[in-house]
Amino acid sequence: MKKIMIAMVVGICLLTASCGNMGQVLSAMTNGTGVVNAITSVIGLDKVTAQGLVGTWQYKNPGCAFTSENLLYKAGGEVAAVQIEEKLLPYYQQVGISANNTMITFNQDGTFSSKICGTPFSGKYTFDEASQKITLKGLLLSVNCYTKREINGISILFEGKKLLSLLQTMAALSGNQNIETISEISKKYDGVRVGFDMNR
Repeated sequence: MKKIMIAMVVGICLLTASCGNMGQVLSAMTNGTGVVNAITSVIGLDKVTAQGLVGTWQYKNPGCAFTSENLLYKAGGEVAAVQIEEKLLPYYQQVGISANNTMITFNQDGTFSSKICGTPFSGKYTFDEASQKITLKGLLLSVNCYTKREINGISILFEGKKLLSLLQTMAALSGNQNIETISEISKKYDGVRVGFDMNR
């Protein structure tokens, strides 16, 4: 089944690519991860287990995933995902998100601790393996996010407006004035969840 899906994604990507970005298509398809990630560019297709979630995860890159296979095929699969992540990077850099200040630890007892742009956020979490939905409940904020498996880690992903709300709260606590740039994210990506690619 996965081989059929890979073939479909590759075919759609090549058919929908214009001459101007054919190089990007071929690059994404041959970079060693593009074809495999095309299958996991939809939330829930390659699931993280509750036990696999436990541990400390550190920000690596911007992340994104589509909310349905339909949107994945429509957008051209991992090629579109790679392009979205590239567009997110300057926003994240402007806000100051980096591997040094953005991380999360999921504990076996259902508690979590994290830093977003260096601002602490902790509390309790629940994880639904079927939907890959994580609910983070802190003292000042409760937010839903989703996870998906990556080749070398996981992604923690939010609806655009939820990510904006989380980052705005962190900014209010830390005094970061650059957070408004993230508001553009919530306007641009319908049917796509955005957030962080994480590794151990």
